[in-house]
Order: sequence, then structure tokens, then C-alpha cells
Amino acid sequence: MSPTVYVIDDDDASREGVALLLETEGHRVRHFADAESFLAAREPETLGCLILDQRMPGMNGTELQAELARRQVRMPIIFLSAFGDVPTTVRAMQGGALDFLAKPVHGPDLLRRIPPALALANRWRDEDTVRRQLAERLATLTAREKQVLTLAMAGRSNREIAEELGISTRTVEVHRSHAMLKLGVSSLLEMNQWLARAALSLSEILEFPVQAR
Repeated sequence: MSPTVYVIDDDDASREGVALLLETEGHRVRHFADAESFLAAREPETLGCLILDQRMPGMNGTELQAELARRQVRMPIIFLSAFGDVPTTVRAMQGGALDFLAKPVHGPDLLRRIPPALALANRWRDEDTVRRQLAERLATLTAREKQVLTLAMAGRSNREIAEELGISTRTVEVHRSHAMLKLGVSSLLEMNQWLARAALSLSEILEFPVQAR
């Protein structure tokens, strides 16, 4: 399915005008008059970005942005508002919005922001896919295997890990081998490549659950 540009705006003329502009440029568009309708109809597996009005009845734009974050939905957002103010703009940008455009929006200004937004959506989807795969594999590790793995990735030698954990070097080697096998990687370099693809740091993988044994 083609990427979707979602337009949410309670102003019928503005919403339909933006939708028509985007459709004329070949984009797949779905538009809604309020945030609640969008949340009810959103297709979770559909790649897309969001063109979002700030002031709307019910949930406003920044509230929808916060709700998507709460649901762990990463979607590039371009805000539109006839009532933009500095605090609102700052809040939106701090929440990860790509841009904040004044209404009535200049068509070419909006159109040139769509390809980068969809490219970012695609990158985020790839990262999320790798994160899920990595999380599934990390969840098969025991606590000790994860300890050994994270110390090894931090640059510690097997001997240093053994001394720190109070176990033998041979036991470290066994745990390290088992961890690599479960993760489906052959080296720490390959593991770091996985982390890079998932946009994760070493400290973040420490937060993943492990087997309780």
C-alpha cells in the first residue's frame, strides 16, 4: 500500500483544500475533522505522515501528538495553525514535530515538506521492525548472559568480565557464546550494527527484559 498523508483539521475548506492539493501531486490522502476520528480510523500498519491543525474541538494538535507518543506511535507531524504562538510552537517542536506552518499554508511550502516526512516515516518503520526483532531475541537471554554481553560490548575482555562478575573465564566464554547464538550474531561488530539499525544505544538495551534465571 502507498504511504498515506493524514490531514486533520476541523476547518472543512482548509482540510479539503490541503487534501486536494496533495492528491493532485499523487499522494494517498485520508482526512479527518477531529483527532478522535483519526485515532479510531488509523491503520497501524500503514506508513505515513500527519498534517495536523493545532486548534480543534476536543483534542487539540499537541494533545494528539502527546497521545501518539503515549501509544508509542512514531509518525512525522507537520503542524498547521492560524493561531501559532511561540509556546505552542516550542511545545510541538520539542515533541518531535517536523515543522509548524501558518495558515493559510502556501501550497509549494507544504508540498516540499512531504517527501522528507515520508522518508522519515520509512526510516522509523525500519528501526521499529529491527527493534522488535532485537527485543524478541534479547528476551531469550538469561540475566547472566545479558551481563556478559553488555560488558563485552563496553570493551571488557573475557578476563576482566570474569573478575568483575566473580566467575571463571571459561564460564564467561560459555555465556558469551550462548548469547551470540540466541541473538543470531557472530561478533560484537554485528551486534553493534543491529543496534545502529534500531537506533539504540548500549544503555538502552539494558532496559530490555531477560529470562529470570
